[in-house]
Amino acid sequence: MTNFHCSNCHRPYLAEGAPYCCPHCGGVYSLAGPITFSIANIEPDLPGLWRYRHSFGLPQNAPVIHLGEGDTPLVEGQGFGRKIAFKLEFLNPTGSFKDRATAPLASFLAARGVKEAVEDSSGNAGASFAAYAARAGIRGRVFVPDYASGPKRRQIEAYGAELVPVRGPRSEAAAAVRKAAEEGTVYASHAYLPIGLPGIATIAYELFEDLGEAPGSIIAPVGHGSLLLGIALGFDALRATGIIKNQPRLIGVQARACAPLWALSTQGAAGLAWVTEGETLAEGVRVLQPLRGDELLRAVEASSGRFVAVEEEKILSARDSLAHAGLFVEPTSAVVWAALQEIATELPEPIVLVLSGSGLKAL
Repeated sequence: MTNFHCSNCHRPYLAEGAPYCCPHCGGVYSLAGPITFSIANIEPDLPGLWRYRHSFGLPQNAPVIHLGEGDTPLVEGQGFGRKIAFKLEFLNPTGSFKDRATAPLASFLAARGVKEAVEDSSGNAGASFAAYAARAGIRGRVFVPDYASGPKRRQIEAYGAELVPVRGPRSEAAAAVRKAAEEGTVYASHAYLPIGLPGIATIAYELFEDLGEAPGSIIAPVGHGSLLLGIALGFDALRATGIIKNQPRLIGVQARACAPLWALSTQGAAGLAWVTEGETLAEGVRVLQPLRGDELLRAVEASSGRFVAVEEEKILSARDSLAHAGLFVEPTSAVVWAALQEIATELPEPIVLVLSGSGLKAL
């Protein structure tokens, strides 16, 4: 089955409790090996992405916690003379792709008997956590930077979670939630805990089902990196079964105002010296130290992909272009259209753009 371990000391994830990092060495938990996936083990009677439950690595007693996540539409389109398709992840229950990760995470927490947990987020992960915590009967508290958009904050509160605004950049909210975790509260982190990565990997399975093949290229926004990394792991799982031969070319997009992975991949370690946590309309990718950065760098390199940094002035025009095509997304999602405009001619088709969050969240 799919297993998890500490990426530093390689001890397996504890059999009890729900630590967000390794209690032995403080290392970040990650997958202990490839995602275990088998077409024969798909359960078509389970709803949405839960039909791939065998690949999640959950305890046997973990409940199916489902709000309608998964099975998002794939809509064909044209862009800059290329054949493209849009994966509409903003149509998940809380309006973002985060639900794919939160559903198995909430199931895991419920199986471990967790009754109260905290999370930090620029908005989407917090809203997703609040919704699924409510569904699972878990009391939630969400730390957000005080610049997080109003609709996201109200959405978190509407689900019944306690909202804790934190002044300063995104990193301050992360520091505040770790302090709460040090005091004994379970930290249900979408970034630290790898439990949700197999859930995100289901995007790859759905794309294969819809296209009948692997896409030529996939473009997705990158903050901590879980979205594009989960997709890469999903296609790795498909390739291991022999039903596809090649990994799609992976394109990770960041805002130039905060683009550590782009800087590292294009200029090496020296490029990080001038990267800042600058203000950007794409608040979902404003992450200065991506926890899954090293893993994602390796995955992108292995796919012959690359990272793109989008200038701030192009983000709103990209959002408007997508809206005029009937696709209303938040600025974080719109960076993929701006990136496509820059590199469309170099990508193999079909090109899939992952639209990660709803525009209703950023009005």
